[in-house]
Amino acid sequence: MNSLFIRIMNFDTAILNFIFNLQLPFRLPKDVEVLDAHKRKDVQQACVSFYKKYYSDDHKRHLLLGINPGRFGGGITGIPFTDPIRLEKVCDIQNDFQKKQELSSVFIYEMIEAFGGAKKFYHQFYISAISPLGFVKHAKNLNYYDDKELMQRIQPFVIDSMQQQIAFGLTTDVCFCIGEGENFKYLQKLNSQYNWFDKIETLAHPRFVMQYRLKRKDEFINDYVSKLASVV
Repeated sequence: MNSLFIRIMNFDTAILNFIFNLQLPFRLPKDVEVLDAHKRKDVQQACVSFYKKYYSDDHKRHLLLGINPGRFGGGITGIPFTDPIRLEKVCDIQNDFQKKQELSSVFIYEMIEAFGGAKKFYHQFYISAISPLGFVKHAKNLNYYDDKELMQRIQPFVIDSMQQQIAFGLTTDVCFCIGEGENFKYLQKLNSQYNWFDKIETLAHPRFVMQYRLKRKDEFINDYVSKLASVV
């Protein structure tokens, strides 16, 4: 896609053109399947409502990058870290998706509330993932880095996706990496080659917090808010 064409669009149009045209340019390893909710009409309608509500402008934003969409959040709604419950109750976008809670979405939207609410947060930040498409293996979520063959094959797709999204009008002084382990290492390695961002700031992954550090959740939310507030 022509990056100049993207720049003259509003943010919402650029995002929707991007997510509705995602395609993997490689063959998946054995037993691995792609998770692309954006092919469904109901998901497309939800995405149009969401991105036109929060991104219908040309304001520059900082990027938060997760790993890849999961089955119960972005894998259902098409919107990163947003499950059907948060989409309806917080974003006020009615939907007929099964109202099943996703732990990472619970954390992210508590953080967004602490930051000042969805309108304020999404005016300053854009959330995506190293791989904008998710993966499943044997009907379970698969992180791109948990399959060595997938991690090798996916790199051109990751690079192309990153460059397209930066062309939306992202601010590149700081990128926030959601995930302090393998996700950060992978992004840091690519950034050293392509110099997308001046600095990469790490944030704990919400699922890690909700599963293993729940008693310290407020501490992690405060860390998010403090780091994000430092760039706005």
